[in-house]
Amino acid sequence: MAASELYSKCARVWLPDAAEVWKSAELIKDYTPGDLTLYLQLEDGTDVEYKIDPKTNSLPPLRNPNILVGENDLTSLSYLHEPAVLHNLKVRFIDSKLIYTYCGIVLVAINPYESLPIYEVDIINAYSGQNMGDMDPHIFAVAEEAYKQMARNEKNQSIIVSGESGAGKTVSAKYAMRYFATVSCSAGEARVEEQVLASSPIMEALGNAKTTRNDNSSRFGKYIEIGFDKKHCIIGANMRTYLLEKSRVVFQANGERNYHIFYQLCASSHLPEFKTFKLGCADDFHCTNQGQSPVIDGVDDAKEMCNTRKAFSLLGICESDQMEIYQILAAILHLSNVEVKDQSADRSSILPDDVHLMVFCELMGVPCEEMAHWLCHRKLKTTTETYVKPVSKMNAVNGRDALAKHIYARLFTWIVGRINNALKSAAKQHSFIGVLDIYGFETFDVNSFEQFCINYANEKLQQQFNLHVFKLEQEEYMKEEIPWTLIDFYDNQPCINLIEAKLGVLDLLDEECKMPKGCDDTWAQKLYNTLLKQNAHFDKPRLSNRAFIIHHFADKVEYQCEGFLEKNKDTVNEEQINALKKSKFDLLLKLFEDDEKATGSSNKPTSSIGRASQRDNKKTVGLQFRQSLHLLMDTLNATTPHYVRCIKPNDHKTPFTMDPFRAVQQLRACGVLETIRISAAGFPSRWTYQEFFSRYRVLMKQKDVLSDKKQTCKNLLANLVKDQDKYQFGKNKIFFRAGQVAYLEKLRSDKLRMACVRIQKTIRCWLARKKYLRMKESAITIQRHVRGHQARCYVKFLRRTRAAVVIQRNVRMWATRRRYKQQRSAAITIQCVLRAYMARKQYYKLMFEQKAMVIQKWVRGWLARQHYRHTVGAIILLQSCVRRMRAKKELKKLKVEARSVEHFKKLNFGMENKIMQLQHKINEQQKENRELTERLSVVEKTQTIERDRQSREIENLRKSEQEARAKAETLPSLLEQLSFLQHELENIRREKEDLEEETKLYKEQTQQVVEELNMRNSSLNSEKDELNMLIHEQAQQLTEIKTNTENTKQLEKDLTEERSRYQSLLSEHLHLEERHKELKEEMDFNISTSKPGHKRTDSNYSSNSSEFSQSLGSTDGEDSSVQTEDETQPSVDLPVLLKLQRRVKDLEQEKQALWQQLDKKEEAQQEKAKEVEEQRTVGRTELDLETLKRQELESENKKLKQDLNELRKSLTSENSEVAPPAPGSMPYNILLEQLSSSNEELDMRKEEVLLLRSHMVRQEALKHKDSALGGSVKLDLTEIPSFQDVDRATDIHTLNEDGELWLAYEGLKETNRLLEFQMQEQERVNNEKCRKLLEEVSKLKDEKEQHQKLLAQSLLLPEDARIEMILKHEITRLTNDNLELMEQQEKQDKTIRKLKKQLKFYMKKVEDFEASAQQKSNASAMNAPVRAVHITRKEKEYQGMLEYKEGDESRFLKNLVIDLKPRGVAVSLIPGLPAYIIFMCLRYADSVNDDQRVSTLLNSTISSIKGVIKRRGGDFEVVSFWLANTCRLMHCLKQYSGDEVFTVHNSAKQNEHCLINFELSEYQQVFGDLAIQIYRQLIKCMEDILQPLIVASMLEHETIQGVLGSKPTGLRKRSSSFPEEDAVTVEVLLQRLSLFHTTMSQHGMDSDIIKQVVKQQFYIICAVTLNNLLLRKDMCSWSKGLQIRYNVWQLEEWLAERELADCGAKETLEPLVQAAQLLQIKKKTEADAQAICNMCTALTTAQIVKVLTLYTPVIEFEERVSTTFITTIKNILKDRVESSTLMMDARKIFSITLPFTPSSVALETIQIPASLNLSFLTRI
Repeated sequence: MAASELYSKCARVWLPDAAEVWKSAELIKDYTPGDLTLYLQLEDGTDVEYKIDPKTNSLPPLRNPNILVGENDLTSLSYLHEPAVLHNLKVRFIDSKLIYTYCGIVLVAINPYESLPIYEVDIINAYSGQNMGDMDPHIFAVAEEAYKQMARNEKNQSIIVSGESGAGKTVSAKYAMRYFATVSCSAGEARVEEQVLASSPIMEALGNAKTTRNDNSSRFGKYIEIGFDKKHCIIGANMRTYLLEKSRVVFQANGERNYHIFYQLCASSHLPEFKTFKLGCADDFHCTNQGQSPVIDGVDDAKEMCNTRKAFSLLGICESDQMEIYQILAAILHLSNVEVKDQSADRSSILPDDVHLMVFCELMGVPCEEMAHWLCHRKLKTTTETYVKPVSKMNAVNGRDALAKHIYARLFTWIVGRINNALKSAAKQHSFIGVLDIYGFETFDVNSFEQFCINYANEKLQQQFNLHVFKLEQEEYMKEEIPWTLIDFYDNQPCINLIEAKLGVLDLLDEECKMPKGCDDTWAQKLYNTLLKQNAHFDKPRLSNRAFIIHHFADKVEYQCEGFLEKNKDTVNEEQINALKKSKFDLLLKLFEDDEKATGSSNKPTSSIGRASQRDNKKTVGLQFRQSLHLLMDTLNATTPHYVRCIKPNDHKTPFTMDPFRAVQQLRACGVLETIRISAAGFPSRWTYQEFFSRYRVLMKQKDVLSDKKQTCKNLLANLVKDQDKYQFGKNKIFFRAGQVAYLEKLRSDKLRMACVRIQKTIRCWLARKKYLRMKESAITIQRHVRGHQARCYVKFLRRTRAAVVIQRNVRMWATRRRYKQQRSAAITIQCVLRAYMARKQYYKLMFEQKAMVIQKWVRGWLARQHYRHTVGAIILLQSCVRRMRAKKELKKLKVEARSVEHFKKLNFGMENKIMQLQHKINEQQKENRELTERLSVVEKTQTIERDRQSREIENLRKSEQEARAKAETLPSLLEQLSFLQHELENIRREKEDLEEETKLYKEQTQQVVEELNMRNSSLNSEKDELNMLIHEQAQQLTEIKTNTENTKQLEKDLTEERSRYQSLLSEHLHLEERHKELKEEMDFNISTSKPGHKRTDSNYSSNSSEFSQSLGSTDGEDSSVQTEDETQPSVDLPVLLKLQRRVKDLEQEKQALWQQLDKKEEAQQEKAKEVEEQRTVGRTELDLETLKRQELESENKKLKQDLNELRKSLTSENSEVAPPAPGSMPYNILLEQLSSSNEELDMRKEEVLLLRSHMVRQEALKHKDSALGGSVKLDLTEIPSFQDVDRATDIHTLNEDGELWLAYEGLKETNRLLEFQMQEQERVNNEKCRKLLEEVSKLKDEKEQHQKLLAQSLLLPEDARIEMILKHEITRLTNDNLELMEQQEKQDKTIRKLKKQLKFYMKKVEDFEASAQQKSNASAMNAPVRAVHITRKEKEYQGMLEYKEGDESRFLKNLVIDLKPRGVAVSLIPGLPAYIIFMCLRYADSVNDDQRVSTLLNSTISSIKGVIKRRGGDFEVVSFWLANTCRLMHCLKQYSGDEVFTVHNSAKQNEHCLINFELSEYQQVFGDLAIQIYRQLIKCMEDILQPLIVASMLEHETIQGVLGSKPTGLRKRSSSFPEEDAVTVEVLLQRLSLFHTTMSQHGMDSDIIKQVVKQQFYIICAVTLNNLLLRKDMCSWSKGLQIRYNVWQLEEWLAERELADCGAKETLEPLVQAAQLLQIKKKTEADAQAICNMCTALTTAQIVKVLTLYTPVIEFEERVSTTFITTIKNILKDRVESSTLMMDARKIFSITLPFTPSSVALETIQIPASLNLSFLTRI
């Protein structure tokens, strides 16, 4: 391709410029080979001529097409040279506000000097797991690439961050470490990530300082190794530091500061713990006031000190160690202020009363005299003697400063060591990622030893960088199997040899330092003599003999030799160090331990050889730095490096402003241009065959397109580019030389332009012809219509002439008729008005009389009804009293009858005295109660009398005050009114006389007019009033509706926020509980392993019950906290309080009405039940008596038979030791007599026992019948001990063989117990009453005291304030009383409901008992033999319960919950079957009234479900299955709870299955919380499944390849080792959503929950898609917006197909839809900006600006968004109140609502399939 083809007319080039470095220009004339001048035109319209050097024939560099400007990777540019790189960075940085750009393997980061919202956790999550080339350039992308390669390749990584001071190195390294700490999980409990991040503020405080270039400049280099374990979790870190700038401790240039820690100390000197340091302002110390800039804008040193101390604490450095560190730093501050006096030329001294020296010695713990001596003297040692020599003032000051620098350097090293110890991990480190934050290449006006070391380090790093880039290029070429040609690149090994080789600069420097009289001048001469002619990189300045020049890779630098030797030696007076070593300060001694070890190891006899060797063995600073640098390079070479080059855009710290000179200088220094040069020397542009084919398909003809796209691309390139050296074909890519892509883009744009011209030509021809035909047809049509119009006008004229005559005739007739009609209607109107007036008057009179009669009728009726009500009330009261008297008499009669039983008296003969005593005690207690009640009544009467008297006095005082004040206020006003009225009266009299004459004249004339106007006015006023009333009512209704809607919206919003907050707190609480359980299990496991004999039991039940109790406790705590907050509110809003009181009254009335209705229904049911019960009572008591007699007789007969048999056996036993008595013998006759007597006694005792038992049964029946009068003692028949259950003692048998006396004795004991219980109960009731009375008395006393205090206070206040205070007090008192009464009423209602439920249960038991007794009687009556009858078996009627044995819960739940497979249940069984089975078992536990079973079953169910979710939480089907079943179980608890709110939806049979004994509303809440937990796990599982599909389907996939104009820019994707997967389309995403929906539907999940899940799914899709769109510049184009809208349409169609359009999912996609519209809408004028702002309501301002900034044209016909347009958008949206975050919260989970959904499934119809292995459950 010839140059004439590229340098043609309209081609754009770059010209060198003195102001802007490079300036763009356009050729106005074609270039032909041989021309010596290029004719150009600048962008401002200026014509220039560019002279071409005929020797080199070098043309200016070409400019890239606009479509390639602003690329993410500089190596993807077609023309690779310095101006292209600078322009691309400038466009991205200034126009697009993008600070990161790739340059091959290097990330170029430009300091924006402004905080940007691109480092939040959402951004970290967006970059996590992504390939490096997929997202926009970012420091997080580099960190993710390093982390991914470490995990994938199992190789250590390193990130090298370099740049000059102020470029942002430290911030970039900090964000990289933050990324590692966020994406990795901690392996221990110490939170190593926080400790790693906490080391940053410490190192910044001790090693950073303000310079002229940077407010937070790192004055040392550091390399941090972050260690990871095998799971790639951070386990520790290690830090290495390089070349701390010690000279800053004692000297700072103007405008600079010392290290931050000194200013933080001075700012915190007021704290009590720092008082002993005797610090002050930073301006008071010499080492902090030299720069005269002690404050940094926007930085609070005291606050930063708090952060530093927190970081120290987080790293495990205790408070005492911290104070020791601060003590040493304070001592350094005081040492800098020690003043040295000049005594003579070579002698100096320090005053003994120097305050700062005394403080320094006090803080350091050294004697003041010794330190003052050695600061002004030094010790000289010879072979034989030792001399102490004074030093001059200058040398003393230098020695003082050297000591300060030495102490600070030692302290810095010690703190780094402590940090490394804190970050050291006990676990084995598997791999690490190193972050190197090191100074960049530096060149100043005066360069010294520090700049020399820094540039030496950069030379080594640049060499390693060049080798790595060259290696990657070679690997890429070899991978694609293209011919490899050696690329010439700059090798800086000669420069490195100049510095570090033998007889190099450092070697000569160390040699000179060993010389006794070595100095900088002699070292400079050695340099000139040794290196000047032998090394091309070394040079000598012309005008200086104390400097030298080194040609570095970036630039040549001149170094001043002054100070090199002193800084390299780093000497300090040994006697000063020895004085410090004598200190008792522990930390100070630790700092100098290394010196002692070094001197101790080399401590030989004090000979000259020993001293020389000791001096020679001390390492110089240069040697130490060289060794540490070699160690660093070895570490970096063993890792995979990643490079970040930080650029400082300007020296003024102006946001988003770039100085081209400074930028180019840094680009040359940091190696970016070297990377570009290496890339340009090879094949920089690399496209895949598919990308090339899609892009340049327009350059092919149809016949050229083959099935093999690779061969098609080869054929096309062979036709287009003749020079085959310009491209190479690899295995997967095509490689192009620099400039070839621009040439192909030119051909493509020319082809498209020609096609556009052809299309325009055809369309214009068609439009012109169409316009001509339309004009011709229009002319013919116009002619036809004009002629017709003329004919119609003539006919119209004739018609008008004839019609005029007719009109005149009719008009005259009409005028005459109209006049007659007006006169007639006026007469009729007058008559009508008069008659109507008379009729209305008569009508009003009749109406008034009728209303009076109606009022009288209603008043009389009301009085009669009132009288009737009073009469009826009195009668009812009288009846109740009479009935009560009769009942009492009847009760007494019954008691007398009960006591008059003669046999009972005989039996209780021995107990009468005791009963009388107890009765006497009861009477005494009753007397005491009466006395107490009388006393209480007397006290109450006195209190009421006193209160009435005080209230009357208060009222009298208030009335008298009001009257007096009213009279005092009305008196002057009355006087003024009187005088005013007199004056007015005189004026009125005068005016009346004047007006009377005038009114007489006008009265007669205006009377008629006034009457007419009054009539009209009254009618209009009435209409107006009616309309005003209607308008006012409508306005009120509208305002009420608006307020109601606003209130409802606000309440709904608050409810959703509170629900989401509660659910998030619940999830956190459950997560913490799970974490607690895991830790507890681990601890138990460790304990069990340490104690081998111990076995751990299953604690699921107890843990769950504790969880339940904790949840209940938490809710109670919340209620109590709310109550206390309400009680402690000091101020009362009276109108609101009154409204609330009225509302409470209304609600109470409604509640009372509902309760009355409920009570009426229940009373009706009770009356019916009582009638039935009264009919059956007599028969039931007789039946009970008969059955009891029968049971007693049977048991006694059995016992007698047993005794008789035993007796016979004993008598007839042959094996007995004593022979049985013979018949007829004396013993035999005695036994027979005893037997007969015992039989007689047995018969007698039987009769007695039967009478006693019948009496007790009758007593029990009476108690049950008269339970309302019989007290609170309850007896059950089952409580009476049967004869079988009584264990008889051996001594009782001696009294009575059958035990009947003992039974009688037990009966008496039982009656005594009952009486004692009654007495105790009565005593307890009396005590309770007494306690309540005492509480009321104390309460009344408190109220009395409050009233007295209120009265005393009110008397001191003015009248208005007093009334207001009294009103407030009364209102608060009444509200408190109302609240207490409401609470009491609620408690009573609860007890009534509970008692009613118990009553229902006992009634049901009684009915069951009667039915069983009836069945027994029927069975006994049918004992007679009958003929054989065929019996048919009826179907069993099941009760919907499952019986199980106690202890089978674990087995039952293992089969039903833990081992159950959801797929089998969803396919073959009814949805929610496990929930129904669990609830049927719960009904059985409720029916047997076993609370332990109920709690065990429910707690075990909760723990089992939690365990399944924990183990299989990643399986969507399992989680959705148990969410559906948990909700169904919760609904069953509500549906069968018996509450009317839920039972309304039940059938009659379902209402019979309600729970009887237990009220499980608290467990409903527990299961609701469990459902919320499972729902959040479902969303998390669903998010993990959808996350990899969303971006690929919604953004990356194109439905029709190449048609949408995608731009394959050939970006170099670094993470390309993963195999390419199949394309993920929207159909794949929809299939996954359909699978989710089908699974949830099959499991019977509630439709409302399914809608909420779908809404959450669509929100995740929108958030992930939009976040990736905001972070990917290549996706922000018009065609991508079209693709997104098409994909969103497919999602909406999916919703419509499944009838989910109303679930709110469509609204969640609104931000994505608006972003797609924003990509497609016009973006030029202010009207467009206003339209965008009106359209994008769901997007934030930051998101709108970001999309417009990232908008990238894909074809040349599109245009970028101008900065002025973006500024206009910002100005319009500046008042919008919204969040400032850029990203959508993709992890947000909407709060879930669980509406009640009743089930129509009948429990009795449910059968248990055999596949569940639940055969041990029995249907009842």
